[in-house]
Amino acid sequence: MFESAEIGHSIDKETYEKAVLELREALLEAQFELSQQARFPVLILINGIEGAGKGETVKLLNEWMDPRLINVESFLRPTDEELSRPPQWRFWRKLPPKGRIGIFFGNWYSQMLHARVEGDIKDARLDQAIHDTENFERMLCDEGALIFKFWFHLSKKQLKERLKTLEKDPQRSWQLNPLDWKQSEVYDRFVRFGERVLRRTSRDYAPWYVIEGYDENYRSLSVGRIILEGLQAALKRKDRAQPHPHAAPLVASLDNRSLLASLDLGLKLDKDDYKEQLATEQARLNGLMRDKRMRGHALMAVFEGNDAAGKGGAIRRVTGALDPRQYRTVPIAAPTEEERAQPYLWRFWRHVPARGQFTIFDRSWYGRVLVERVEGFCSQADWLRAYGEINDFEEQLHNYGIVLVKFWLSIDRETQMARFKEREEIPFKRYKITEDDWRNRDKWDHYVDAVGDMVDRTSTEIAPWTLVEANDKRYARVKVLRTLNQALEAAFAKD
Repeated sequence: MFESAEIGHSIDKETYEKAVLELREALLEAQFELSQQARFPVLILINGIEGAGKGETVKLLNEWMDPRLINVESFLRPTDEELSRPPQWRFWRKLPPKGRIGIFFGNWYSQMLHARVEGDIKDARLDQAIHDTENFERMLCDEGALIFKFWFHLSKKQLKERLKTLEKDPQRSWQLNPLDWKQSEVYDRFVRFGERVLRRTSRDYAPWYVIEGYDENYRSLSVGRIILEGLQAALKRKDRAQPHPHAAPLVASLDNRSLLASLDLGLKLDKDDYKEQLATEQARLNGLMRDKRMRGHALMAVFEGNDAAGKGGAIRRVTGALDPRQYRTVPIAAPTEEERAQPYLWRFWRHVPARGQFTIFDRSWYGRVLVERVEGFCSQADWLRAYGEINDFEEQLHNYGIVLVKFWLSIDRETQMARFKEREEIPFKRYKITEDDWRNRDKWDHYVDAVGDMVDRTSTEIAPWTLVEANDKRYARVKVLRTLNQALEAAFAKD
């Protein structure tokens, strides 16, 4: 895989300077068109052998293009804030928006490679990291991102020659750092595992480019031309290619019986039982959140449901049991301009809680397979692939020790109508009823199908859905609290 990057490519100074003049002009034009169209982001990943010219090349790219439209991110040792969240969190929050270029040093590839070379992880964990990375990059590309992955290479002989030359030159010896010497010591292992990573993650949507780093002229022109050609090709395409999704229903029901219709919505609690059980479950939740074992976990609760199903009331009974410093409620509405410039999961990754904390989502990432599906805000291909992307996201949360609890609050059409009318008649509740609520009611059957597909495709062992019979608000509130408590106790029992 690295043979062609060890044969000694070189470009003379005159040829280089002439080519650079044309290349810089073309890169600036493509960058300007990218910023004007703002249809997709560009992500450039910098990896490879220390001393092969990674930093110098990025400095040149900033000189050749407009640096105001380039975000250079260097991921060194994670901060305390980053260590308190899943590993992917630090990368998600730094993704470039549409129309901009992001350059990532020390990215996810650097972390998995160094961990394997140093023996911190074994092959099985490396393979899992490779698999997770493939899913992540495919999602970014499906969302429109253009990804360039560069491996800057030197042969073992070239690396040793560079180190000796710099060491003997008093004016350049400062360029050496401990990482260069360490690279020489672990070169064979680094290249062996690097080849394994490149072989398994070079895909048509995000291929690897191996760049020989020995000659700086050759190296710089190679990277510049690859970026230019990729940018120009992407800018010429007016629409991103769409896969051909399966057209058959995800849930085939020949007897017209839906998952939601199978719920017993007649379940209820009388006032006295409600007060007693509510107090018991709130006290139980308060104790669990203060338990020392919570330091190794975070808690996330997702509330979805029919309009007027009582999500707000259930959330208030949960937060009523807690210290305000322990939780955060995130209401999800239509995405902002900033959020529309990123992959749809970006705005949820931003709110992933640190260990010991609790985040409540009033509506969530499931909007992609509910509202966006039913209202046509995204293509069929987009919401069909979202099931897998959501499962991957939730598995990453679970693997980090986050307890994820998902609620669908269900009511029947008659109960919804009664609550809509009540909201219109009571002054302090009128703000809760909108034209969208009435319009969504007309699409009741479409939402029933979407919920059935959602539960069947995303209710997993690590993140199951809890369907809450919510015609009776008292019953629903107690069931929500009890489910949260059971989920935390189950997580603590596994510690």
